[in-house]
Amino acid sequence: MSAGGPGPGPVAYPLRVDGHGATARTDEAGYLRGLVEQVLFTAPGERVNRPDFGAGLGQLLFAPTGPEVAATTQLLVHGALTQWLGDLIEVDEVRVSVDDAALVVEVSYRAQRSQRPATERFTVAGGAP
Repeated sequence: MSAGGPGPGPVAYPLRVDGHGATARTDEAGYLRGLVEQVLFTAPGERVNRPDFGAGLGQLLFAPTGPEVAATTQLLVHGALTQWLGDLIEVDEVRVSVDDAALVVEVSYRAQRSQRPATERFTVAGGAP
């Protein structure tokens, strides 16, 4: 999983075709955001060759939202990102909050290569009352 090298840039996530019919490309920021999103929304056991990959945020869709779930999610997200993307990013902070019936996850990190900071926000809608 490398963002560098010769060529027009890393492949965009999700995989798509650009206006010229070629594989869409992105910059380092877009590449890293895509990787973070993959880790967060891939459920452990979903990938046959990496059964422990992912944080499984999508599985929280029908879970009750509350402070306990938010605290657990914060630890889960930080651990998964450090384990799977630790060679590409340094996680500075993970904030998890409950907004109505949605779990909002905000991840602040720095790219290891460029040291550029970034903050990405992901929302898991749903939750039981």
